[in-house]
Amino acid sequence: MKTYQDIENDLQFSQSLSVTPNWSAAADFLDVIKQHCLRVKPQIIVECSSGVTTLVLARCCQLNGQGKVYSLENDKQFAEKSRQQISELGLDDYAQVIYAPLQPTSVANQIFDWYGTNALPEESIDMLVIDGPPGFIQKNSRMPALPVLRNKLSEAVTVFLDDAARADERELVGNWLTQYPEFAYLYIANARGCVVLKAGV
Repeated sequence: MKTYQDIENDLQFSQSLSVTPNWSAAADFLDVIKQHCLRVKPQIIVECSSGVTTLVLARCCQLNGQGKVYSLENDKQFAEKSRQQISELGLDDYAQVIYAPLQPTSVANQIFDWYGTNALPEESIDMLVIDGPPGFIQKNSRMPALPVLRNKLSEAVTVFLDDAARADERELVGNWLTQYPEFAYLYIANARGCVVLKAGV
C-alpha cells in the first residue's frame, strides 16, 4: 500500500507534504489521481476542496509541463493555507485555490449547500476530483458536483470521488449513474473507497 512518503518520492517533492491524519486524502487515493494525471496530462483540473490533493496534482502538472488545477475551497482560512503551501513548493503557475463559500444550490428538487462556481475558468474540465464539501455538513454533501458541473466537463473527462465506501457516497453515485448513464463506472477498494467515472467510453 502506498504511503505519503512514497508519493513524495515518486513526485520528487522538495519538502514533506503537510498531512492532517483523518482529514487529508489517503495516500492510496493520491496515488490513483497522480497516476492518471501523469498518464493523461489533463489541461484543466477542477477539485472540490483543497489541500494535499492540490499539491499532488499541481506537481504532476509541473512535471507534465502543462495543465492547471483549480480548487474550490469553502473555508477561507484553509484556502489561504493551501495557497501558502502551493507557493512554498513553487507551484503557483500550476494551481489556483478559489475561495468559494457554500451557497444554497438546487439539485433534483433538493437544496444543498455547495460551492459557488463563478470563478472557474471557461475552458472544459478534463479531470474532476471530488473530496468535498465535508460529509458532516449535510446528507449526500457531494451530490451537486456532477449535476452542477456536467455542462463544463469535456467529452473525455474522468471524475474521481474520494470516500466512496461511505453510505452517502454510494447513494449519490447511484443517483449520478441513473441521471448520467453515459459514464462508465469503476470502484477501487482502497482505504476509503474511490469511484472513477469515465466519459466518452
